[in-house]
Amino acid sequence: MTNKSTIDKLIEMRLSTMADAFRNQLSDIKYNELDFEDRFGMLVDSEYDSRKSNRLRRLIKKAEFDQPTANVLDIDYTSGRKLNKALIKRLASCEYITEHRNIFITGATGCGKTYMACALGMEACKRFYNTAYVRLPDLLLDLELARADGTYRKILGKYSNPLLLILDEWLLLKPNAQEQKDILELLHHRRKRSSTIFCSQYRFDDWYDQLGGSDSPLTDAIIDRIAHDSYMINITSIDPKKDISMREVYGLDKSLRE
Repeated sequence: MTNKSTIDKLIEMRLSTMADAFRNQLSDIKYNELDFEDRFGMLVDSEYDSRKSNRLRRLIKKAEFDQPTANVLDIDYTSGRKLNKALIKRLASCEYITEHRNIFITGATGCGKTYMACALGMEACKRFYNTAYVRLPDLLLDLELARADGTYRKILGKYSNPLLLILDEWLLLKPNAQEQKDILELLHHRRKRSSTIFCSQYRFDDWYDQLGGSDSPLTDAIIDRIAHDSYMINITSIDPKKDISMREVYGLDKSLRE
């Protein structure tokens, strides 16, 4: 069998990275000094690393992060916010996902909730967990439209299936009766089989009223499906007078760059 034939077969089997690595070995005499096992191992490593890298890119793209460059290593702990660095480091290990636990990230507009959630989402992708980001208003609109065209179960599955779902702008607006039903249905499907990060301007103690309080028969049911064994991160200011928007800190405020 000729080397060209070997390369053609590798490409046919969709092992293009291995084929490229083999070409490099053939053209570089230094590889002649290596044993067959070492050279073959290097070829396999090249293909393996390439496939892992491609898979990670696909997961990140599919997640549709609001801030796709977010990184836990870049979370700012010196900008006057009260942040538990030890807790965030622990969450970055993604252990909470294997335990099917949730995270509540609360705080005022511009405090860095979305950035932190996306940074944790990126860590989940690096461990090859199927991850998705969505604003709650967009999710509810998707379900409303799906109900009208008969694709409700499909769209519900789109948001129920990811091992990690980031729900941004959680309860920014009070949901109506139908939206409460949709929220309950989603959380029921995700309970004890996946994890959700809730980003909200309202602290957890205020969620009951935002969901309709005692006037809604679904409020307790919704709270019950997310409240147990959840990590809570409430981002508050040490000195409100020196507040700087985290959009500015992370260079995300377009108006400041124009």
